[in-house]
Amino acid sequence: MESDIEVVGEAGTAADALVRIPATRPDVAVLDVRLPDGTGVEVCRDIRSRDENIHCLMLTSFADDEALFDAIMAGASGYVLKAIRGNELLSAVRDVAAGKSLLDPVATARVLERLRDGNSPKGDERLAGLTDQERRILDLIGEGMTNRAIGENLHLAEKTIKNYVSSLLSKLGMERRSQAAAYVARMQAERR
Repeated sequence: MESDIEVVGEAGTAADALVRIPATRPDVAVLDVRLPDGTGVEVCRDIRSRDENIHCLMLTSFADDEALFDAIMAGASGYVLKAIRGNELLSAVRDVAAGKSLLDPVATARVLERLRDGNSPKGDERLAGLTDQERRILDLIGEGMTNRAIGENLHLAEKTIKNYVSSLLSKLGMERRSQAAAYVARMQAERR
């Protein structure tokens, strides 16, 4: 019914979404946080690690910091409550497609502040081996930023960011940036 929006597919499970989203390559994937066989957050993380051009808009029934934290960590561009009206949802899809963030700034700031206030779990010395720049980049990975976005944020070339990410992953004993994002999430959970 909207001339600028086309539904290119739908899926009822995380498994279906992980097959259909890469096949249809939508500009925006609208994902329910809770799915019968997993979470939309896991789907978002997987899809974004494969294709940073696909933006994810998370739908949830509950406004809580943990769900928002998980969405940020997974690289979601937006996070809205299911109580949203139809025209507001269309507007949210358009905004996310245009590259805008629909994450509540106050709640996001609260979540990110918790992350920055001491990321390392007791006894984990791996973070001590990171340079200040690598630590900043790890924080930005934790915010769900792509290498390109981190480069723009830090005024560095994307290739330079890739080198920093490779170095910090090596120092942390990891192979993928999604592992680093999960690591930051675990650190946050251990501090609670």
